[in-house]
Order: sequence, then structure tokens, then C-alpha cells
Amino acid sequence: MRHLLATLLALCAAPLALAQTIDRCPIRPGTQCVGANLRSASLAQADLSRSDLSRSNLSGADLSGARLDRARLRQTDLQRANLAKAALERASLRNADLRGATLAGATVSAADLQGARLGNANLKEANLSGTSLRYAGPASAQLSGAILERADLTGADLTGADLRGARLEKANLTNANLAGAKLEKASFRGATVGGCTGCPPARGR
Repeated sequence: MRHLLATLLALCAAPLALAQTIDRCPIRPGTQCVGANLRSASLAQADLSRSDLSRSNLSGADLSGARLDRARLRQTDLQRANLAKAALERASLRNADLRGATLAGATVSAADLQGARLGNANLKEANLSGTSLRYAGPASAQLSGAILERADLTGADLTGADLRGARLEKANLTNANLAGAKLEKASFRGATVGGCTGCPPARGR
């Protein structure tokens, strides 16, 4: 009888754990919270996949290990947010503000970061393969060890960025600016570098 009672109590408590709400925003997959105030929210390991958090304030939020696959984060304020090891595959972060954010070890493959601001962001060991960074501003970003294979960096500002050991095989760096970037052991094999400032000469494909 005691075992049955404990089981019933656990089942009753489970929905409460899933019903976390911040600023009238339910924290769950597929939530629609455009323009929400989630500043400094504690959302580590949260599942927000397929959610729409466009134009929201997530500055300083803890999203480490969170699931944000296919989420919409357009024009979202993510300054100084912690997205370490978060899953952002195919997420839309167009024109998002990620200055000073931590995305170390995050999976951001096939995502849209066109026009995003990434100044001083930590993207060490992040997987950005197939991601669009067209006209993004990752100047001074830490990209050492990052995977940027087949990424589109057309017109991106990478001045002073740390790209040591980064993999940019078959990336599009047309008209990108890498002036002053740290490129030791970075791989550019097969990359498109026409009009790129600071890029190494085109190599074999």
C-alpha cells in the first residue's frame, strides 16, 4: 500500500515539474514566447526545441546543455548567456545578439546566424558545420577548435578572432575579413576565399 501511495504521489508531482513558467512563458518544447523577459533565467538542461523565443530577453540566462534544436531565436538578446554544450541544430538565430555569450562545445550545425553579433563570444570546440554566418559579426570571438566545415561566412567580420585549430574545410569565406585573426593550425582545405582579407591562399580541394 505504501509503495502504491508513493507511486501515485510521484505521478501527481511530475506535471508540476514540467509546468515551470517564467514571465508567463511555459518552459517546454514548442513553446511560443515571442518577446518574453527571461533575463538571467535558470534554464540549464531545459527542452525548448522547436520553440519561438524571437525578440526575447535571455541575456545572462543559463541555457547550458539546453535543447534548442529548430528553435526560433531571431533578434533575441543572448548577451552573456551560457549556452555551453547546448543543442542548437537548425536553430534560427538571425540578427541575434550573442556578444559575450558562451557556446563552448555547443552543437550549432546547419543553423542560421546571419547578421548575428558574436563579438567576444566563446565558441571553442563548437560544431558550426553547415551554418550560415553571412555578414555576422564574430570579431574577436574565440573559435579555436571550432568545426566550420561548409559554413557560409560570406562577408563575416572575423577580425582578431581566435581560429587556432579550427576546421574551415569547404567553407565560403568570400569577402570575409580575418585581419589579425589567429590562424595557427587552422584548416582551410577547399575553402572559397575570393576577396577575403587575411585568408590564406586557396588550396587543393
